[in-house]
Amino acid sequence: MKSKDRFVLDTTVLVSAVLIENSRPAEAFRKARQVGEILLSLPTAEELNEVLGREKFSRYITRENREHFLAAFIQSARFIEVTEKIIACRDPKDDKFLELAVSGHATCIVTGDDDLLALHPFRGIPILSVGHFLASF
Repeated sequence: MKSKDRFVLDTTVLVSAVLIENSRPAEAFRKARQVGEILLSLPTAEELNEVLGREKFSRYITRENREHFLAAFIQSARFIEVTEKIIACRDPKDDKFLELAVSGHATCIVTGDDDLLALHPFRGIPILSVGHFLASF
């Protein structure tokens, strides 16, 4: 049996997927869950929780629905213990996604972040835009 593909979706992709149901990020989120598993670490979960908690998103989706998504997502994602500290990205806040991908043996990272895309591939792990991910899987 082939092992499942393992994906890292950055916070921007996940937040866009929650806020805009018919968006390309939402499509990528559904595709990743369908063909593999989405990886999560404590630092990436904490960032997602912080961003989803921002009041500015209330005009798109209720706080209750954001909390429900977060709880369901954390339940369904594969939790990874980060085993290596990485300092490689122009934006140090993005290193947590590289750490998650390396520690979790990810198939790829899906992002819209130019700071991460500039590192493609990172240690043999493709870093793909949402469009490239959807075309590849």
